[in-house]
Amino acid sequence: MTDTPRLPSIARGALWDRVYAALEAALLSGRYAPGERVVLRDVADELGVSLTPVRDAVNRLVAEKVLDRGGVGQGGGAVVPLLDADQFDQLMTVRAGLEPVAARAATLHATPEALAGIEASLAEMKRSVKERRTAQYLDAHYRFHFGIYALCRMPIVQDVIESAWLRCAPTLTLALPEYIPSLKRYPFHEAALDALRRGDGDAAAEAIRDDIESARADICALLDKHPR
Repeated sequence: MTDTPRLPSIARGALWDRVYAALEAALLSGRYAPGERVVLRDVADELGVSLTPVRDAVNRLVAEKVLDRGGVGQGGGAVVPLLDADQFDQLMTVRAGLEPVAARAATLHATPEALAGIEASLAEMKRSVKERRTAQYLDAHYRFHFGIYALCRMPIVQDVIESAWLRCAPTLTLALPEYIPSLKRYPFHEAALDALRRGDGDAAAEAIRDDIESARADICALLDKHPR
């Protein structure tokens, strides 16, 4: 899917939580596809660390139901789950309930500097679509949304949102290339950004909710047709 390494090298001796953060970022930005194995040895080699912190990080992701247990021994690890339409729909229900709340709260703290970063992420989404760069699109898409949610100052809500994204983000790769070329959701992203600029919390919440519901309908329909 991409020629660049999925996981950035981290310093030897780093704790397992840094490995967890690297895997989390890779999952959130769609660098692992549903059904793909997360091999302990491969992750350790990419990050430049021993197997122990990798195993600990993977075990936490399995406990959080982000990954499924798969494989045994040093070369084993876990598997990225392939969600069905019902599972994806439930995760989108969580997102639809909380993300508009976070977007509304974000309008109270939307500085010009923060908005510039969110706008840059949207521009990168559009460039990635034109160039059909899947991984870059998903990474920019993640940065757009979480650039907004980072402004809400509701850390517990942010944690729950991130958990839902961790479980559903890889499924977005399954819907490609049908999902990305459609530009029909850009008006929702643009409306959210415009609402943040105007400080209109209700409009920001509505735009984010519309974006989620549109994605829910499209991807659930694709999952219904996808063989498991």
